[in-house]
Parts: sequence; structure tokens; C-alpha cells
Amino acid sequence: MAAQNYPAPGTFCWNELMTGDVAAATSFYTKLFGWRARVVPMGASGDYTLFMMGEREVGGLMRQPQEGAPPQWLSYVAVESTDAAVQSATALGARTLKPPTDIPGIGRFAVLQDPTGAVFAVFQR
Repeated sequence: MAAQNYPAPGTFCWNELMTGDVAAATSFYTKLFGWRARVVPMGASGDYTLFMMGEREVGGLMRQPQEGAPPQWLSYVAVESTDAAVQSATALGARTLKPPTDIPGIGRFAVLQDPTGAVFAVFQR
């Protein structure tokens, strides 16, 4: 997630595809939209694929963390504080699916499920 022109808090800032077949998804989306794929090693977490339009990052792709889970896109909303957003969301009835977690050198995120069942993530640069 590039720092330049980073969206204001409360706006969508990133989209990420999680799938069991990274190669097939990479092939599909690069052909469909003309995106370029750039693989970034993430250590023990495995590789992360950045979808690029020119030099601009437009989304990400990673292996589904839960075996057998359906492929899905996850939208991230920019926040000033991931921890504060999780606290507010849970007070409003959300469920925390992934607690606040640091992405070294990138930012901090958490994955939440709203009271109606919709899943989204919050991200602090």
C-alpha cells in the first residue's frame, strides 16, 4: 500500500483477494485487467502478490489462510488507529476475526465482521 496519496480515514484504501489457487487468480486478473503481478516474500507468512497498474499498487493477493475456505475479496478501510477502531466496532456489535496485527514496515490491520455478517478490514498506515 503506497504512502503517496493515501486515502483519508473512513475511506476504502485497499482490496485483497484470498484464494487457494494463487497462480490461477494471478493469471485471471492480470489478463482481465492488464494488471502486472509483483511477488513480495513475506517470510513465514509466505509470498504476497501485489497487483500493479504501471507503478501503482491497486490490490493484493494471498493464499487463503484457512484451508477449504472459499476465495474472497476483502476490502480495507483506512483508520487513524486500528486498536481504537476495533474497540469501537466491537462496542457496536462487531466480531473480531483477526485481532490488531502489525505488518512490519507497512502498517497495522484487523479483520472484523459487522453485526449483519459482512466482513471487512481496518488499516492504519
